[in-house]
Amino acid sequence: QRVAVGRAIVREPKVFLFDEPLSNLDAKLRVETRANISKLHLQLETTFIYVTHDQMEAMTMASRIAVINKGILQQIDTPQHLYDYPDNLFVAGFIGSPAMNFFNAVLRREDGKLIVDGDSFKVKIPDERVNIYNAYVDKQIIFGIRPEDIHNPQFAPPGINAQEVTANVDVTELMGNEIFVHLKSNDHYFVARVDPRSRYVIGEDAKVLFNMSNMHIFDRETEKAIR
Repeated sequence: QRVAVGRAIVREPKVFLFDEPLSNLDAKLRVETRANISKLHLQLETTFIYVTHDQMEAMTMASRIAVINKGILQQIDTPQHLYDYPDNLFVAGFIGSPAMNFFNAVLRREDGKLIVDGDSFKVKIPDERVNIYNAYVDKQIIFGIRPEDIHNPQFAPPGINAQEVTANVDVTELMGNEIFVHLKSNDHYFVARVDPRSRYVIGEDAKVLFNMSNMHIFDRETEKAIR
């Protein structure tokens, strides 16, 4: 595969078309080759069109990403903007690993506050974003939050817009630099990426913090982001 790339380079084409060039490589070589292709892109200053099912490759290598589902273009943007502002449920679930958590919920107004009611939990919408969602009060929505925006209260970063949720610990996965905690709250299963110093015990009820500044809300019918 590396020889094939070299043969293409010497012809000095105006556009390179890569169709999953790293799919048959082992994990270590895939990371190395990914970096080499990124260096080539900078050196050659030539357009690369790169097809991949691996969102990690897309996020690390692309200057712009076009997300396609069943032949339909869903969104085209820079990697960071896709991550921060997905246009719909598919893009939100595709970009990011582990994937964004989704909850069926209802927006309600309680005591003058706008609340996401997920049956097993209730979290308050930040005041600065209330106006965006006023038209959806008492309507069914999909609430989304990424695993990295769910924190252990003991090690939560300062200054976040935190809302506490209680859930049962289902599985823990130690990754060394972080822990993936699989949690269950009634019928909702979700994943948190927490500080490696966290001590969660399987089967116990634990408290986590949702960073509501980075939450997402989608229309249940259209699956489009509300923002």
